[in-house]
Amino acid sequence: MDFSNRVAIVTGAGGGLGRQHALALAARGARVLVNDLGGARDGSGASVSAAEAVVAEIRQAGGQAMANAASVTDFDAVQAMVAQAQQAWGRVDILVNNAGILRDKTFAKMDLADFRAVVDVHLMGAVHCTKAVWPIMTAQRYGRIVMTSSSSGLYGNFGQSNYSAAKMALVGLMQTLALEGEKHQIRVNCLAPTAATRMTEGLLSAEVLAALTPERVVPAMLVLASEDAPNRTVLCAGAGGFEAAHVTLTQGIWLDAGPRAAEHLAARWSEVVDRRDERVPRGGGEQAVHEFAKVPVRRETGQGPD
Repeated sequence: MDFSNRVAIVTGAGGGLGRQHALALAARGARVLVNDLGGARDGSGASVSAAEAVVAEIRQAGGQAMANAASVTDFDAVQAMVAQAQQAWGRVDILVNNAGILRDKTFAKMDLADFRAVVDVHLMGAVHCTKAVWPIMTAQRYGRIVMTSSSSGLYGNFGQSNYSAAKMALVGLMQTLALEGEKHQIRVNCLAPTAATRMTEGLLSAEVLAALTPERVVPAMLVLASEDAPNRTVLCAGAGGFEAAHVTLTQGIWLDAGPRAAEHLAARWSEVVDRRDERVPRGGGEQAVHEFAKVPVRRETGQGPD
């Protein structure tokens, strides 16, 4: 994959997975704006030094890069960041929304401020960055956007209700933006990585950490950021494994309205959740079409679904 003449913005790229993303894109020819607030794992503090260190690595290897320390929660700063890349290089082709923080606690013990902070960085940070590059990508009729989701969002994880909610929200954002961007040649996908970074310090054993290197996730990002990228894919990656995750719809059942419909539904629950012949709807409207198709023809009136 060749990213020559492409311009990429990678957020949260001062360390861990974001750093590897930036280095890999630059190694394949992309000009990379390395964004990192330079704060702690919980989002506190700020310093441009982390981003500048990655820029120095890229330049020493012969690549082109610049640093930016904007907080993705600040839309004005994000707009200035995107303008910085466009003024220097004339376009923005790739956005990797990677910035994130953790404030883990059980929901019972979590302050709403900690819930809101995580949603602001992961979800609204991605919204801000995507909103800022969208008109550029629309005008040039090319764009590749990678949202960083998580297995915690897809499947849940104890003590991460804030993080899980934000990460699953990114899947919903991707689903609609992929539909809206398709006619402009903008492809939007999600990456759900499993990697040992500063975000996972103290959570995993040494043996597991050795297998979960960030470098093993990078190929997934490169595919999603490439010219031949898919659209509307949730790609999971970790320890050399790669899988696709889907939000599916079972075939389900139909019940007529009536005072005991809830009881009938409960009695036939195994049929509702039976995953044989489940499908992946193309859009939200397909759920309604799927359900309407089950409605029996009313023979006494001759009316029913087409």
